[in-house]
Amino acid sequence: MTLSTQSQSRRTHLRRARLALACVSIAANALCGGGIFAFSLMSPALVDHLKLTQPQLTTIALAGMMGQYPFAAMIGKVVDKYGPWACSAVASCLFFTGFGLFAKEIANTPDDITVPSASSFHHLTVYFFIAGLGTAFSYFSSIFAACKNFPELIGIASGTSITLFGLSPMFISILASRFFSHPDEGLDVTHFLQFLAILCGAVHLFGAFTLHIIPLPEDLPSVVLEDSESPAHVDEQTALLHGKRNHAEVEVGAVAVSAVNDSPVIDLVKDHNFWALAFVLFVILGSSEMVISNIGTIVLSLPSYTSSTISAPSTEVATATQVRLLALANTLSRLVVGPLADLVSPVAAHVLPGAQSIPRKRHISRVAFIFFSILVLALTYFWMVIGVKSQVDLWALSIGAGVAYGSAFTILPSLVSSVWGIENLGRNFGILTYAPFLGAPAFSYFYAFNAASHSSNGGVCKGIECWIMTFSWNTAIAFAACGVTIYLWRTWRNQV
Repeated sequence: MTLSTQSQSRRTHLRRARLALACVSIAANALCGGGIFAFSLMSPALVDHLKLTQPQLTTIALAGMMGQYPFAAMIGKVVDKYGPWACSAVASCLFFTGFGLFAKEIANTPDDITVPSASSFHHLTVYFFIAGLGTAFSYFSSIFAACKNFPELIGIASGTSITLFGLSPMFISILASRFFSHPDEGLDVTHFLQFLAILCGAVHLFGAFTLHIIPLPEDLPSVVLEDSESPAHVDEQTALLHGKRNHAEVEVGAVAVSAVNDSPVIDLVKDHNFWALAFVLFVILGSSEMVISNIGTIVLSLPSYTSSTISAPSTEVATATQVRLLALANTLSRLVVGPLADLVSPVAAHVLPGAQSIPRKRHISRVAFIFFSILVLALTYFWMVIGVKSQVDLWALSIGAGVAYGSAFTILPSLVSSVWGIENLGRNFGILTYAPFLGAPAFSYFYAFNAASHSSNGGVCKGIECWIMTFSWNTAIAFAACGVTIYLWRTWRNQV
């Protein structure tokens, strides 16, 4: 073996080792990045210890959820300019600060208070917003590290990291139940949050040293991918199999596409189909995030047994079960919907201006997956109105919200690309994420104030009257969104 070959072999092994560390860090960041989604586990303890009201609990939960959205464009620029490691470093600081100060605020609150402290409520809201912002940095660090290190397997890379992120609430709830919950006292929320601060801070600090874009070995010219400053640039529209295009690719047909493929934002917002889709996402994602944020108090509002129930789990166990069902349904829907959509509804390629090329036969429109999501929600909310009497009946709500949420987010990027082109996919996708940004507080506060109006002592509301009006309205709005989705299905039937 020559010296040159030995040197090349060492560099290859070193690159593989760095990639392995990056993969471990991607998985760890994704699994630890969803701490804010475990807020429902903490809600009972916050009510008992801090005497917080339902609107205050909802505000704190929303602060974490809303922290993910406003700075998405800025976080994207950080990833593009500096790399995923920078996002991971910022996430480490934000998690350590947000969860750590949250735990300190709870620990410093006396046990004998009878009314909620306004200053504590405001502090907790700010601290949870910081943790939510950390979640956004964590999400971008894992997703973009996976995509940019494995560009030839970008679908698998992004799908795997998104799936692990979806598992994060279940993973964290298991840790909370196993190590920080007591049969008589429930969740030790102070020590649990201290643990989250240390765990998430350390994991993302590790990512700051390992989540780099690993370059290809210099001695492999046959597979070199140049960077953005080199003469040869490879992007999404570059043919990878030049010699086989005429023989292997079968174009089923070409259809006209939207006229806003490469246009200013004003042209996009003039498209009434864009607003129709935004309304549907407002309902699906906004109402689902309301359920995710408030499933704990919905559990508390119901008795743990019915006349036919011999024994029932404690409220803490019941809440943890619903959180895990939500996370599991969210994760499995992402695993199933993505590959299934690619199989039955291939994404069109924009090979010519104003036209699409379909690589193989499309069996069903991708809008069908959006329709499936909103129909599941409509039926789930209807079940809440007519069928839920105790905590054991809430499984349908957790599974339905998780399936709808995961399915919609999985199908959305390819749907947006197919309708409005890939040139401004990030911009268009980012604009549409303002639908849940507005929908989550709208649905959540409707639920919170309705529950508060039926609470006799200012604490957590008890009884189905706490949310029966909320889910009645949600049912009506969800069925209206079904109609809008059918309109989009017919409008885009030859396009997506």
